[in-house]
Order: sequence, then C-alpha cells, then structure tokens
Amino acid sequence: MARKCSVTGKGPLVGNNVSHANNKTKRRQLPNLRTLRVTLEDGTTTKVKVAASTLRTMRKRAAKATSEAVQTETQATIEG
Repeated sequence: MARKCSVTGKGPLVGNNVSHANNKTKRRQLPNLRTLRVTLEDGTTTKVKVAASTLRTMRKRAAKATSEAVQTETQATIEG
C-alpha cells in the first residue's frame, strides 16, 4: 500500500541530508501515518491510513462541534 493519507492525500516528501562537509544525499520524509478501523454504514469495518496531523484536526473539529451543540442546547433550555 502507498504511504499516503487517505483523507488529505499527504505523501512522502523528498529532500537532502546535508553533512558538516556540505555533502548532500537524497532522503525521504514520510508522513506520520496511523491505521484506523472505520465502521461503515453497512456494519463492515475497513482499515484506513490517516496522517496524525489530520487525525488531530478531525478530533479538534469534532470537539468544537459537540461543544457548540451543547451550548445551543443549554441556551434553548434557558430561554424555553
């Protein structure tokens, strides 16, 4: 399988190792991929490779959405 994030498409970058004598050799910088099990709507599970930075952003947005939902719910109970 490719070393690529299935959500954002982040993949390996190419650069150089640079020694003290300024010798350059090629190197690859690989993304920090995590394998997640995702349950689909039909009940089956599949493995998905997701970059750690993407996973962090997804968790942050989910937390923000739930906190906004709780705030609107409390406002509705206070007003109603």
